[in-house]
Amino acid sequence: MKELVVSKIREGTVIDHINAGKALLVLKILGIDAGTNLTVSMAMNVPSSKMGKKDILKVEGMYISEEKLNKIALISPNATINLVRDYEIERKFKVRPPEVVEGVLKCPNLMCVSNAEREPVRSIFYVKIEENEVSARCHYCGRKIKDLANHII
Repeated sequence: MKELVVSKIREGTVIDHINAGKALLVLKILGIDAGTNLTVSMAMNVPSSKMGKKDILKVEGMYISEEKLNKIALISPNATINLVRDYEIERKFKVRPPEVVEGVLKCPNLMCVSNAEREPVRSIFYVKIEENEVSARCHYCGRKIKDLANHII
């Protein structure tokens, strides 16, 4: 098997074990687009002994906020974060979806009070992991959603 070689970053964040095909969504969550000045390396559908296939992102010069990590955890609960300083991994940890998210997901139920413009409420969802899939249930209407990537605000 041939090995993928991607250069080390000096300072920044490496996100490994992203669910295959989700790296572009992670870039969107991070606010990284074509106009960025950051150095970004992305590998998609890389062979993985644990996951079959995975995506990897390396972002030079960016440390990710907890709010953005929570969003990443919703779409890729097995992701691993490596904080790099001076080419060395300073801290490594797995993301963990929060049990409750507020103002992060949009309820698909158009009649839900959280979608009414006249109501000053933020969406609240209770998050569960079942069989490696993340799902969330709306606090207000009880609607359960599984494909969270399509509902991230």
